[in-house]
Amino acid sequence: MQFKKYTKQRNSIQGLRSFKDTLPKNVKKVINKKGHVYSETINNWRYLVGESLFNVCYPKSFKSSNKFHVSTLLINVKRGHEIDMEYSKKDIIDRINHFFGYSVVEKIKLKSFENNKKESVNLIDKSSHVTNEHYQKKIDDIKNKKIKNSLLELSKVFKEK
Repeated sequence: MQFKKYTKQRNSIQGLRSFKDTLPKNVKKVINKKGHVYSETINNWRYLVGESLFNVCYPKSFKSSNKFHVSTLLINVKRGHEIDMEYSKKDIIDRINHFFGYSVVEKIKLKSFENNKKESVNLIDKSSHVTNEHYQKKIDDIKNKKIKNSLLELSKVFKEK
């Protein structure tokens, strides 16, 4: 009996499969792209930046490293507090890397925003769409209704934070 060279076999014993094996390929790509680092950064943001900076900034996105770019954390900062954040960049990078136990963030980019009522209204209008169109299409491709609903709930929680 000959075995095929390129087949993927699971080395598991009878019983439950790991959650990672049950997810569709599209969802795995989304989670692997920025899931763990970004979500942990959001959850522990107050601890990572301190109380004074917590009130004036928040992480907007995380881009992991590849051949051409280093891993970058994009932070939105209220106008007028950019200098405080600029001086705290090195300390924040050290805290984040120490929190994860390895070098996760190599660079921080700052983007300022104004704290006007008009902008907060625009943010509320944009948040009515829970996820952006790219990820929404991938979630819509999922056939399992329970996984689809749980991913939509997960994206709602991230939007609230």
